[in-house]
Amino acid sequence: MDESLQDLGDHIAAGLGDAIVSSEVDRGELTLATTAGKIVKVLKFLRDDPACHFSVLVDICGADNPGRTTRFDVVYHLLSMHQNQRLRVKLETDEEAQVPSVVGVYPAANWFEREAFDLYGILFSGHPDLRRILTDYGFTGHPLRKDFPVTGFVEVRYDDELKRVAYEPVKLTQEFRNFDFESPWEAAEYLLPGDEKASEGPKSGDKG
Repeated sequence: MDESLQDLGDHIAAGLGDAIVSSEVDRGELTLATTAGKIVKVLKFLRDDPACHFSVLVDICGADNPGRTTRFDVVYHLLSMHQNQRLRVKLETDEEAQVPSVVGVYPAANWFEREAFDLYGILFSGHPDLRRILTDYGFTGHPLRKDFPVTGFVEVRYDDELKRVAYEPVKLTQEFRNFDFESPWEAAEYLLPGDEKASEGPKSGDKG
């Protein structure tokens, strides 16, 4: 299996030249790395080349790596039923750069790109309708970014007086609790009820 995938990777690299930054076979899966400017060319080749024929776009997803300048990975998963093979193509981008939309190559990319925009804030140029798809209208932020707060920015409730959904800033009914995660046998820095008796000497009249 790995040998056939390596041959496929070599064929794709020979056909696309510098459009392929790297090719790797790991755990029975072939992953190609490219750049945003070459993604349309790469996917057209993978779809149309007779030795590839990756006619199905299974998914487009994102990954957030805040420590990098190009913090986002955009990952395309492809399937060739003709070759009975799967393939992953990925590229890196940042918060401001726009990745060319591949809706013209795979129409199914429409909602996948909207999802990546909604959840990560990844921008796709040339998309026919780039708007949120999972979060509500007026939602603030992108919830799958690693710097997105756990509580979010607003909370939603139905206001019976206004007879509509109301958006309000998040209010925590209880402050976040701090847990020291120390065992009572590992020198906790506080006294438990009854510990004060341990420092007292035996009382008069006590035996032993």
